[in-house]
Parts: sequence; structure tokens; C-alpha cells
Amino acid sequence: MKKAKVTTSQITKRPPIVVVMGHIDHGKSTLLDYIRNSNNVAKEAGGITQHLSAYVVNHKTKDGADESITFLDTPGHEAFQKMRLRGADVADVAILVVSAEDGVKPQTLEALESIKQANIPYIVAINKIDKPSADIPRTQASLIENEIYIEGMGGDIPWVGISAKTGEGVNDLLDLVILATDLIELNGDTSIPATGQVLEGKVDSKRGNTATLLIKNGTLKSGMFVVAGNCFAPVRIMEDYLGRTIKEASLSTPVGIVGFSGIPPAGSAFYTVKSKKEAETAVAQIIKPAVVTQVKSSLPTVPILIKAGALGAIEAIEHELSKFSSERINVRIIDTGVGDITASDVQNVSATKDAIIVGFTVKVERQAADLAERMGVEINTFDIIYELSDWLNTALKNRTPKMEEMIFTGKVKILKHFSTQKNTHVIGARVEEGHIKMNQKVKITRRDIEIGKGTIRNLQQQKSDVQKN
Repeated sequence: MKKAKVTTSQITKRPPIVVVMGHIDHGKSTLLDYIRNSNNVAKEAGGITQHLSAYVVNHKTKDGADESITFLDTPGHEAFQKMRLRGADVADVAILVVSAEDGVKPQTLEALESIKQANIPYIVAINKIDKPSADIPRTQASLIENEIYIEGMGGDIPWVGISAKTGEGVNDLLDLVILATDLIELNGDTSIPATGQVLEGKVDSKRGNTATLLIKNGTLKSGMFVVAGNCFAPVRIMEDYLGRTIKEASLSTPVGIVGFSGIPPAGSAFYTVKSKKEAETAVAQIIKPAVVTQVKSSLPTVPILIKAGALGAIEAIEHELSKFSSERINVRIIDTGVGDITASDVQNVSATKDAIIVGFTVKVERQAADLAERMGVEINTFDIIYELSDWLNTALKNRTPKMEEMIFTGKVKILKHFSTQKNTHVIGARVEEGHIKMNQKVKITRRDIEIGKGTIRNLQQQKSDVQKN
């Protein structure tokens, strides 16, 4: 009799996944740059991180142990709230970076809220201690004022002073990370098929749909199929965080997979199957026709088509648009997409009056630019989120109809209503205050309640036409 194949579980310690969070320009990316000793920060437009990225570093502790740590770098700008929340959701521990010059800022508190929602431990890194204007006691007081109770100040949240620029205190910070994760005992089984989360999905102009995945458990090997959301991919091209081709990856490892059938939703879970048939069956069960209901409105509408380099960036733009509030205009997103702006995009919006195409970290194809010029379609592209945010705010305000302001010029008392022809009323009246003149708008009231309104089309005094009375 043939014996069944038995797979022995291989439970092992899993490297910690750490999310670095904090206010914009407080030094998150500089810290990661120092840790991994590369220069990716300079490549970001405006010096701010605009895509969630993952890196693996090796750290030798004070005890001489070699430890691997996976870091997630999340954008600090307010618009990338969903990306920060995803980062906290997938992480085991967070580092909350606070500038020793500025103290707690709005995105610091928002980042803290994301950490609390994810229910993960965190360490406060007071950065920029090398700056002349650094004030650690003032920063500590700012933390306490915002109910971040650090050690030595009446609380139990670990903290360390660092300089992401010089490296001072960074080793102590990494030791604290290892200590914090040792307390929660992270483990995984390398013998089972990989599962984890999608960090980001995007379109590569040369290679098609790609995604960055983070393996939380199991092992991912060439030849497997990854299912994420309503799409799947064969594991043929798998790359590590440095872009090197690899055949296998396991616990807490970020990998890039090329060849997805669509763009997997950022933040969605992924799992692996053995065959394409299994992957197609899994996706078919997820995909269902969607019913879209549009609410009609009499307000003027600004239709916008959004194109971006990644799904997370689309979320950021949608967040910026959601902040625009007006009772006199509607903003309607007619479509979104990942990838460069094409002639097809221009064609799609050309029939929609006053439509705008907004691109973020994408290019405009030459055919699209030519067609847009011929058809009068407005295209605006940006590489920095706060520039896009400022432009959106100004553009939408400029398109908002101006509110008519009623200025009182005079008051008359109606003495007699002579006749009505269609929508024209002939009345006799006496001016009691100020003056009235041709083409002025009037409001008719009875006991201070408005009962009608109109425009003065003809004005007579003693049977002679006059312009003013």
C-alpha cells in the first residue's frame, strides 16, 4: 500500500515587520535611508515618499545576535491616510517619528490613531536631535500633552532620541524594535503555501500589472499561482526589494510579482494555489456584476478622470477631492485608472462637458496630448501630492458659481395692481426709502414674508419713462 505524503510543519521565528510613521518631513524616509544605507529618498519628487515601499535590513544587536527586520515606509502627507492605515494593519510594531524641532503635528496624531486601530505596540523616535533648534524636553511635553505617555514621563511607551542624518541613537532604536517584538513572540510555518497582504498594485508600462506583496506566513515559490482580490498571477517573475530575481521567498519578505490578470487591490489578502485552473476558479467566485446608482443633482458638476501610477495614489486624490465641500457645485469622479494618460482617456471624457483629466506620477502619451488640444480637454499632471492638492482646491473654487449678493437700494409700497400680462405685472407704487431703477431685481414681501420676486422692466413717473426714481 502506498503511503500518503506527510508534510512536517516547520515553525520558526518570524522577522518583525515594522511600519515607520509620523508627520511629513519629520524624517521617516531619512531614517530608513540611513538604516538601509541607500539613496532612494533623493529619487522621490519633492523629497517626500509617495508609495508604500518595503525593505529588509540586517541588524546586529548589543548581544551580538544577527536579526532581520522588514521596514515599511509610508507617506506622511494627509492625503495618503489609507496607505498609512494599511501599513499599520500589516505591521507587527510601529515607530512613531516625531521631530525634536516641531513636536507633535496633525499627521503625528493621525498616524497614532492608525497604530491604535491596528492594535500594535509602538516606539517613539524623537528625531533631529542634532539640530541646533532641537528641544527634547519641549518635545516630550508635546507628547504628554497629546496623551502619548512615554517612559520616564509617567508612561510605559519606549522612546529614544535619534538623528536620522548622523545615525546617533539608531542602533538603540533597532534594539528596542527587537525587544518589543520578542515580547509578542512572532512565529510562522515555512512549510505551507504563502499567505499575506498586497502592499501596492500598479501598471508597469513595459511589464504590465505588477504588485508588491508581503508574506506573513508560509513560503512562495516559482511555479505557484497567487490569488489577490479579483485577480491572479503566475509566479514566474518574482523580485526581492532590491529588484533582484528570486525563486523563493518566505516569512516577512516583501516581493514584487509581475503578470497579474488585473491590478490587485492594495490592502487585500493574498494566498497561493498550485494551478492556473484553481486560480481562475477562485477569481470567478469573487467577480460579480456591480450595480451603480447615480444621484441626480441640479447643481453644476465638475467631472474628473483620475490617472495615477498606483492604486494608493488614486485613493489619495479621492481623499483630497472628498475634502472639497460646496453647496453650489458637485465634484464627480467619472473614472479612475492606473497608468499613463492615453488617447482613449481623452476620447472617453470628450463628450462630458467641462471634464478634467488629473494625472499623478504618470505621463501623457503624445497622441493623448494632441487629441486633448484638438478637443479642448484639460489635462493636468503632478508629481508631488501637496501641489496637486493646492491645484485641485484652486481649480474647484474657480469653477464654483459665484453667489449673488442682494444689496438693498430702496423700498417701495405697492398702492395698486393694475394688470397682468403673461409674466408681467403692472403696479402703482410709492418710493418710501432710497431709490429704484431699471433692470433692478426686486423682492416682494407681505408682513416680512417673501411672496414673490422679479425684475423692473419699465419705470414711469407721471406717465413718462424714467431710468431711476
